[in-house]
Amino acid sequence: MKVWIDQDLCTGDGLCEEICPQVFTLLDDGLAYVKEGSEVRNEPGGSAGLAAVPDGLEDAVTEAAEECPGECIFIEKD
Repeated sequence: MKVWIDQDLCTGDGLCEEICPQVFTLLDDGLAYVKEGSEVRNEPGGSAGLAAVPDGLEDAVTEAAEECPGECIFIEKD
């Protein structure tokens, strides 16, 4: 499973980071980004910032996508 965030839709609520901080983070610009390990995918972000979801976190990432008020989290199944 892979995940990315459309920053144009992100409302910056931070629910994704609360639900799954291993995969999501908010940066100084107030928007959420995905991360893979310690590497934040913010260059350039969006669909080019695709990150692999670690084993065992699929349910948390799915919950974050479902709870996101901006509906900006996109999941791509392998």
